[in-house]
Amino acid sequence: MNDTARVIIKPRRARPFYARHPWVLSNSIERVEGSPEPGAEVIVLSHERKFIAHGLWNPKSTIQARLYRWEEAPLDQAFWLDRVDSALGLRSKLPGTRGERSARRLIYSEADGLSGLTVDQFDQYLVMQFTSLAIHERKELFIKALIDRLSPAGIMLRTERGIAKREGLEIEDGVVHGTIPDEPIAIVEHGLEYRVDLRTGQKTGFYLDQRENRLAVSTYALNRNVLDVFCYTGGFGLAALKLGGAASCLGIDGSTTAIELARVNAERNGVAQATFEHADAFDALERFRIDGRKFDMIICDPPKFARSPNGIEDALKGYLRLNRAAVAVLERDAILVTCSCSGLIDRGLFVEVIAQVAEQSGRAIQILEQRGQAPDHPISASCLDTEYLKCLICRVE
Repeated sequence: MNDTARVIIKPRRARPFYARHPWVLSNSIERVEGSPEPGAEVIVLSHERKFIAHGLWNPKSTIQARLYRWEEAPLDQAFWLDRVDSALGLRSKLPGTRGERSARRLIYSEADGLSGLTVDQFDQYLVMQFTSLAIHERKELFIKALIDRLSPAGIMLRTERGIAKREGLEIEDGVVHGTIPDEPIAIVEHGLEYRVDLRTGQKTGFYLDQRENRLAVSTYALNRNVLDVFCYTGGFGLAALKLGGAASCLGIDGSTTAIELARVNAERNGVAQATFEHADAFDALERFRIDGRKFDMIICDPPKFARSPNGIEDALKGYLRLNRAAVAVLERDAILVTCSCSGLIDRGLFVEVIAQVAEQSGRAIQILEQRGQAPDHPISASCLDTEYLKCLICRVE
């Protein structure tokens, strides 16, 4: 290990890394001893040259070193396989994610000690996402590990273009093992069947992190007329109808592909009270306000509004505008379900947005439940950045 490059942390900057936070940003690094290539293993030391951890190096990224092992032992194959086994072992014990045609997150990046790797399972197929150049360079090890342990029919590689660019990753979406159907496949969640497009659907094909929230929200839906804004392929709305006994549901989404798949999902689940409309969410809400159309429940699950710290202020304005528009078309004694998947917007900031909505609308809002991501998307106590999803179920008087 004497030939391994050393990354020396600036004075008074080492504490988070001793506490197992895995991201060493460029502004925490005093110097590098040696000339590590992108993707190489490095040893991270404090300013006093005390050992902190073993990590992987990427000078092209803002996260220049990702930490993985806090003991003086190398990042060898046995270590990586142990991390994979730990992640899979957790999922094998979680309720609600097993059974025929089930779907679940198998590996969640930093939360499973594998910063830069996400793996989702949809029935017999896996979808992998790499957000670290160094981990991507070891992709064959992880692909083989998943094949050996799970025998999937196919593995699909999906990328997020913005993240790939920031990491210096040059990869393309594609099948890396077996076969992936061209047509959407079927998964089952809480007894509902959803079609999932593994090749071109948003994220890895379906928002698995909202699994338990879809069930929770459905318990408030009885006899309500529901508006599902940013409905994607109908997850929340169909659960409200089929599981919760909602009177009707209108789903709005800006993607024609998502709307078409939502209609297929409604038909396959025998839900006749569901209708879907291709429209901009903000335009639709304004149209409903002008027309005097009201709803008993509105679900707002928008895409990420903040992708960098510079975007936080605009994101908060966006959440305020969205929820203010939703409250304007809610009946009295109605339910507002509002979500944020922007990790940069913490729970306190998001709750404050709802407080501002109450003030500006002149209507009392009670938060009945504060919910987060499903258990197969665990939150690392050492890296609270892994908590990103907020779901508030509110009563609006």
